[in-house]
Amino acid sequence: MRTTRVLLADDHPLILAALRVMLGQIEGVRVVAEATNGRDAIALAQAHHPDIAIVDISMSELNGIDAAARIKAESPSTRVLILSSHVTEEFVHRAVRAGVSGYISKGARAREIELAIDAVMEGKSYFGPDIATHLVASLVRATGAPGGSSLDRLTPRQREVLQLIAEGRRTKQIAHVLGTSVKTVENHRAEIMRRLGIDSVAGLALFGARHGLVKP
Repeated sequence: MRTTRVLLADDHPLILAALRVMLGQIEGVRVVAEATNGRDAIALAQAHHPDIAIVDISMSELNGIDAAARIKAESPSTRVLILSSHVTEEFVHRAVRAGVSGYISKGARAREIELAIDAVMEGKSYFGPDIATHLVASLVRATGAPGGSSLDRLTPRQREVLQLIAEGRRTKQIAHVLGTSVKTVENHRAEIMRRLGIDSVAGLALFGARHGLVKP
């Protein structure tokens, strides 16, 4: 029987521990790495090439949805399953656009997570029952209906900068995390403000919090 290798990414140590124990009870499933933020999740996916990455959305430095898109781009063989308390249409829409293979809520039972893993490993998608309504709406929007998230106005790099601003990082700190210059960060910030119609750093931080880039 082939072993399914899993990467876990969640910023709560207790949740990571609980998931590790739960997955350890599923035959043929093995946790190979654990991350507590989105950037580490990407690096560990590149290092271990897991079959599945089970990723939370609200994580520091880089949120789970943007991390999922990067994992899909840089480690194409890894399938991403979102496990989150965020179950609104906006989050489901963004996750689908990021290319995730499944999405279930943190209120799911252990059996549902096992079913999701089985489905994803068979090349199928799995969306929990409480996600279904939002999934239909997100697919309608994805086919061209007006609306969608304001975050769609930003590039992936701009969303990274916005999240770090929302986390309270100073410009020099953001430049260090991203490996770029202070001037480049300032240019990104100015363009984010222009695209979102926001005229202050405090306004950007509030916008990021309201859109789930950081925990309230």
